Amino acid sequence: MELMLNTPDRNQPLLGQRAAIILLLGVLAGLGAGILTVLAGQSPAHGVLAGGAAFAAAVLFFHTIID
Repeated sequence: MELMLNTPDRNQPLLGQRAAIILLLGVLAGLGAGILTVLAGQSPAHGVLAGGAAFAAAVLFFHTIID
C-alpha cells in the first residue's frame, strides 16, 4: 500500500499574486501610519500600535476592493 501525501508542486508560488499585493499594500500603509505617528511626537509603542491597526484596516479594505 502506497502512502499518498498531499505535497505541493515545487514550481507553485507560496502566495498568489492577489494575496501578495494585498499584504504589500497593508504593510506599506502600516509603516506609513507608524512612522507618521512617531514623527508626530508619540512614543514608538504608539507608533507600533497605530501601524498594526492601519495594517489590519488596509488589508480588509484592499481585500474588499481588489478583485
